[in-house]
Amino acid sequence: MGNWVVNHWFSALFLAVWLGLNVFLFVDAFLKYEKADKYFYTREILGFCSRTLRKQLDHNLTFHKLVAYMICLHTAIHIIAHLFNFHRYSRSRQATDGSLASILSSLSHHEKEEGPWLNPIQSPDMTVEYVTFTSIAGLTGVIMTIALILMVTSATKFIRRSYFEVFWYTHHLFIFYILGLGIHGIGGIVRGQTEESMNENHPHKCAESFQKWDDHDSHCRRPRFEGHPPESWKWILAPVILYIFERILRFYRSQQKVVITKVVMHPSKVLELQMKKRGFSMEVGQYIFVNCPSISLLEWHPFTLTSAPEEDFFSIHIRAAGDWTENLIRAFEQQDSSIPRVEVDGPFGTVSEDVFQYEVAMLVGAGIGVTPFASILKSIWYKFQRADHDLKTQKIYFYWICRETGAFSWFNDLLTSLEQEMEELGKVGFLNYRLFLTGWDSNIAGHAALNFDKATDIVTGLKQKTSFGRPMWDNEFSTIATSHPKSVVGVFLCGPRTLAKSLRKCCHRYSSLDPRKVQFYFNKENF
Repeated sequence: MGNWVVNHWFSALFLAVWLGLNVFLFVDAFLKYEKADKYFYTREILGFCSRTLRKQLDHNLTFHKLVAYMICLHTAIHIIAHLFNFHRYSRSRQATDGSLASILSSLSHHEKEEGPWLNPIQSPDMTVEYVTFTSIAGLTGVIMTIALILMVTSATKFIRRSYFEVFWYTHHLFIFYILGLGIHGIGGIVRGQTEESMNENHPHKCAESFQKWDDHDSHCRRPRFEGHPPESWKWILAPVILYIFERILRFYRSQQKVVITKVVMHPSKVLELQMKKRGFSMEVGQYIFVNCPSISLLEWHPFTLTSAPEEDFFSIHIRAAGDWTENLIRAFEQQDSSIPRVEVDGPFGTVSEDVFQYEVAMLVGAGIGVTPFASILKSIWYKFQRADHDLKTQKIYFYWICRETGAFSWFNDLLTSLEQEMEELGKVGFLNYRLFLTGWDSNIAGHAALNFDKATDIVTGLKQKTSFGRPMWDNEFSTIATSHPKSVVGVFLCGPRTLAKSLRKCCHRYSSLDPRKVQFYFNKENF
């Protein structure tokens, strides 16, 4: 490695500068076409950095999982291949038949660094297990495999949902995995013939006369071997540099002071925090990472922003769903102590940012999954307040599915304000929202039926009546497709996978084959 740096440092420096210059020129041209006003109409036609491209970037977690699956697959292949290799090494070392493999396996190990040895098993009595746990390649391989198994098993949905701390800490074993990967090849288990030895013993000329290698009159000398220089660093260097840069950036942003301006405890153990941070700027549907040092110095948890970009603060709603969130809610419930300090990193983008790019939008939230749509609905309220004529969206269908009645109170005030605002502006048909209660008994249903004729809903106090059960999605999609026969409809979901599967099928089923007619595009929040 040292010799390579001495001999090729100028070439490497030139290549790095050349690549850096090309990246700079590309980014400069990209920003010019993306931001400059004189290309506004061009972007309208070409859709520069279009919805399709941005949508792929929103699948970063899916890509992350795909990479993990491929790492697991190739790790298994790598381990199985080496098991076969060590079996053959062991069999060749124990062989006494005078074959070429047995002769090569008996080459001396005394000069380990530059010696002639080819077989890592030094004697017939040495076991494969001993070589595995005493060689650099074997020991690092075991450590990396254990780290990978722990990371994969702790990343299952059950562990993530119920024991997030276990998932979070074990996932950081990737540090040991990367370190092990960097030094895995140093031991040189798989060796090749040296260049000098190739001149003295070329296999095409000398392999068949291996029994005469020790003869004085033979032109073939015993071959000498060397380990292949490690190359894994070439694959991990760029990702490691990017990761370190990203961690430094996130650390810098997280150290900026956060002021908590308001704390609200909602029913069903939901905590609302309203905060301010210098230079903070957001878009609808984005999320932030939150850390509370008094609970854990290292744990950062994602929460969707429920405030609108037009507001002078940003807010999140936190539901008790694990040790960390329960401890956080308990800390804010204690009246006799000072407000805990929190750190914030973000915001980060999600698919919900594209909601105003569609003429018609379907928003589907399940339980606390309503949070990104609260931000959208608030932003709509502000846009109507300020008479924003650039709003492309003409109609919004909002579906909120909850198990318990108390959950509806989280955003009751927001929905009431929207109802009043739409009436005053004569845009009652702009927002069509439906509330569905899935966890109900006969008492609740009977009480609602007896009071059905009242102006407001008995469950929520809103004008829109609460429906009991789950939406009939085929009916909903059919109605929307009929009402908007030539529109592009964006379907946005923040909810469970089973619901996502149903909505995705409906999007395909009710999208017209004619691109000039109604098209449904499915978008799902990923956390």
